[in-house]
Order: sequence, then structure tokens, then C-alpha cells
Amino acid sequence: MYPFFKRFLDVLVSLLLIILILPIFISLIVLLRFSGEGEVFYRQERVGKGGQTFHILKFATMLKDSLNLGTGAVTLRNDPRITKIGKFLRITKLNELPQIFNVLKGDMTLVGPRPLLVTSFSKYSIEAQDAIKKSVPGITGIGSIMFRDEEKMVTKAKENGIDPKEYYRDVIFPYKGKLEQWYHLNKSMIVDIKILVLTAIIVFNSSYNKAHLWFKGLPSKL
Repeated sequence: MYPFFKRFLDVLVSLLLIILILPIFISLIVLLRFSGEGEVFYRQERVGKGGQTFHILKFATMLKDSLNLGTGAVTLRNDPRITKIGKFLRITKLNELPQIFNVLKGDMTLVGPRPLLVTSFSKYSIEAQDAIKKSVPGITGIGSIMFRDEEKMVTKAKENGIDPKEYYRDVIFPYKGKLEQWYHLNKSMIVDIKILVLTAIIVFNSSYNKAHLWFKGLPSKL
């Protein structure tokens, strides 16, 4: 019953959102098309359910070929590869809006593990990989909530003399893996609704950090 209702909710909400945000969507397309790099959408291969890959859709926020520039897949706060409009889109999370079409298609769901790059996925523990592969990746999830300002965390680590790639390997990937294992063991409609509500709260109050009060048995903070 849960998978059926989850898919029904995905389709219903994504269709409603597409109708409601269409003016914003069109405005952003025009803005991106005639400014900066001229790129509107950004497609990237990610790991989905069962380990199958799909292409995630986002509004473009970085320079072309950014993966081959600077710090590669690691994005820092005030990264020079981020365009002026891209900075605004990333802060407001508006760059994630096109993923609604991924949800409608069925590649993604509203709540689930964040879809990972193939290279990032391979760096998780085998247990975490197994847990992640058993769920459809989501626009938001417990990992997205706990790492709502990941760029700031990585930038701070770099300022303290820690190599960003080492920080991902030793801190971020292990903790995210534990969070996704927790979600796999505890996922339910109630948990998904709580995650959606908490996501909305964080959008309007990014400093809110009481996720542990919402969920039992959540892995310890970093």
C-alpha cells in the first residue's frame, strides 16, 4: 500500500506543482537563456533504484564543463564556477525545480535518498550502497536535511586546512551513508510527510537544526 500511495502522491503533487510554478519556471528559463553562459538546463548521470542510472535535470548554475575545472565534483561556497544567477538559484534551491519532471517520469520521488554521482556512490560502504539502491532517489530526504548547507561545511573544512576530497571521504560520505541506511529501515508515509514538512521549514529558516527531535534513532550528528 505504501509504494502505491507514494507513487500516487508523487504524480499528483508534481502535476500540481508544474501548474502552479509554470510562470516562475518560464521566467527562469528566459533569464538563464539570455544571460551568463546561456545554458538553461543541466543534465547529469546519477544512480537510481536498483543501481540503474538516469539523468537528473536541474537549472544550470555553473560554467560549462565545470566538472573539468577547479575542484571538479566538489563545490565550495562562492565557487568561481558558479554564475551570478546560479548563486541565487542554489541558495533558494530553485535550481532543483526541474527535478519535478524526474518525479513525474518515475526516475525520482519526492522523498528518498539523494541521487548520487556514480563516482560518489562507489565511495559509500557496501551496506549504505545496498540501502540506497532499494529506494527511489528523492528531491529531498533525510540526507538533504542534515546536509542542507553542504557547500558551507566543505568550505569551512578547507579553511581549517582539510582537503575537501578527504573531508568527503572521511566525514560526509560515512555519515550520509548512515542516514540513508536509517531511512531504508524506517521509511513510511509518516516519515516521508515529516521530511517534507521539515524541508519546508528549512527553506524558510535555514538555521533550523532540530531534525533529531523529529525522528527516533537518527544517527548522531557530525
